Formats: sequence, C-alpha cells, structure tokens
Amino acid sequence: MEPIQLVDLKNQYLKIKDEVDKAVIDVMDSCAFINGPEVKGFQKDLENYLDVKHVIPCANGTDALQIALMAAGVKAGDEVITPSFTYVATCEVVALLGAKPVFVDVYPDTFNINIEDLESKVTENTKAIIPVHLYGQCANMEGVMEVANKHDLTVIEDTAQGIGADYTFKNGDTKKAGTIGHIGCTSFFPSKNLGCYGDGGAIFTNDDDLANELRMISNHGQSKRYYHDQVGVNSRLDSIQAAILRIKLKHLDEYNQARNKAASFYTETFSKTDKIVPPFVADFSTHVYHQYTVKLKGVDRAKLQEHLQENGVPSNIYYPLPNHKQKAFERNGANVVLPVTEQLGTEVLSLPIHTELTDEQLNHITKSILDYINR
Repeated sequence: MEPIQLVDLKNQYLKIKDEVDKAVIDVMDSCAFINGPEVKGFQKDLENYLDVKHVIPCANGTDALQIALMAAGVKAGDEVITPSFTYVATCEVVALLGAKPVFVDVYPDTFNINIEDLESKVTENTKAIIPVHLYGQCANMEGVMEVANKHDLTVIEDTAQGIGADYTFKNGDTKKAGTIGHIGCTSFFPSKNLGCYGDGGAIFTNDDDLANELRMISNHGQSKRYYHDQVGVNSRLDSIQAAILRIKLKHLDEYNQARNKAASFYTETFSKTDKIVPPFVADFSTHVYHQYTVKLKGVDRAKLQEHLQENGVPSNIYYPLPNHKQKAFERNGANVVLPVTEQLGTEVLSLPIHTELTDEQLNHITKSILDYINR
C-alpha cells in the first residue's frame, strides 16, 4: 500500500502530467507570463463552467475576498457578518480594511452559517455578509439572500472549499456555489478541489458594474493603463497557473465524484458506530467534500490522532480555535458566545479525502479508526 496522504497531489499530477507539462512549456515558449492568452482562456472556461457572466482571476483566495469587500464599498467602521467557524482569511480581510468582523454561529449539522443568528446580528452599520461554503457544502443561500435583501446588504460568497457544488432552490432551479450572492470568491491553493501548483484565486459576479469595479481594483485601480481612478491592489493570476487550471477544470467534476465515492465509503463504514457522526448533507446542496469532517462523540481526539499517526493515517482539525477566540480578534470577539462553534472546535476531525484514495487505503483508514474506538 502506498503511504496515505491527506491530499495526494503527486499521483493526481502524474495522471495529467503530459498535458500539464506541455501547457507549462507552451507558456514558457510564448513568454506571455502576465495576463497572457491562458489567463483569458481560463477565465472564459470558468465562466462557462459556473454559468456566470464575469470571472476575474486574481493572485489568491484572500485577495479575492479583500477585492470583493473593496468593490462592495466596505470601509473603516462598517460591519461585516461572517461565521467564526472558518479559516482566518474570511475574517482577516474585513479587519485589514478597518471594518469590524461580526461573528455568528453555525448549524451543528452542516457547519454553515446560522440564519437566525445572522438576522439577529444585523445593525445599522452592517454592510455585507460573507457566508462560507465550509468543507464543500453550500450554506443556506436562500436564507442568506432573504436577510440581505431585507436589509440591503451585499453578499460575498466564500467558495474556497465549495467550488463545483450545486445549490438547489425551493423552486427546483440550481446554481453553482459562488454564483448566488452578489460576488463569489474562490482559492486555487494546491489542496483545493480545483487547485493550481502555486497560489491563485478568482472572483465571480453577474453584475456588470461590479465586474468593472473588481477588475479595476485588482489592477492598481486603473480604468486604463496609467490612469488610476482609485486606490487598488496588484493581484493577478499567473499565466502558468492559468494554463494548469484550464486542464484541471476539465477534470473537476470527475475529481468531485471521486471524493464523493470515498466519502460514501467512510459514511457507510462509520454507520456501525454511534461514536462518529459523519457529515450531514443538506437537501438543498450537493457536497464536493473538500474535507471529510466527522464529529467525535465520547472519543479522546488527541489519542485517536496519535493512534492514527502510528498506523500511517494522517488527520487534521479544521478548526481547533474559532476566530472569535483568536488573539488577533480579541477586540471583536470579546464577550461573543457561539456555543455550536465552540463545541465543534472540540469535536471535529478531518480524514484523508482526495481523488487518489484506493480501496486498500480506505479500508486501512476506517479499520484503524474503528479498532481504536472499539477496543
């Protein structure tokens, strides 16, 4: 059995090596390293895949969120509502702009933003909401949009972990994650379901005016070269990374299906014990399993992780300390109580999930876990 990885990028690369290598060499030969034809081609490919009018590639997912907030007009003193149970980048960009991250709780089953708590946190200073499609499953976007429309707020979807997931509305219509709010953002960090071989990100919108604003901000605030209408940033997707992403985008649905197959194996196997709660899948969303995250009940997580490590099984905790408890946000998180978020931080454990998991590896992982739990 090959060593088990949390994410096996090497074997995934080997399957598309010839295509990737040729694409990289072609960019090198062209010397069109910045905003070359591969960037424009990837932009169009992703627009078609997501069925969205505008994709604006950028340097990384954190930049995507910051640029989106800038385009939404968020400034110092404004409030932006975000779950605390998410990677720090979601909240970090709010604070970087001098705005206040307002932390809300999540649901105990989907781990996504709690609509009732969201509604209760809206004030006259609220400017935007950032729902996160955590671990690969869509947040309740109809609920989010209802609150946003009621209070005239901008919705910026954090789709870094959810690209490729489908959201089904109550009327039966479907849309891709990241295309429901006013702006969607994603990361192409290598471990993501659609990942490049370095840093990369993108912003999506169906709004023509917002698209123009997003493009301008991401390119030094330029309306045309050397004419700067506002203070912007320098955030571009490299042509080499775009060329790689064009190839991997063709395989994204296949990659997500492979993750679902592994997830189904885990879920079926863990149905034999009440000490492991597998991921819950809401009826309004598909799940692309960026992470396969379980809740442990009556299990010593640290000792289980130690046992797994001894048996060659990696695992991780996303996230052990929620953002409202982080030192960086102690001013904003003071007196904030989010019981579900705080409980999840003590219970969750993420297992290996990627496109290259074999049946042998899956059997070894689940056997190692059940052996510890049942001894």
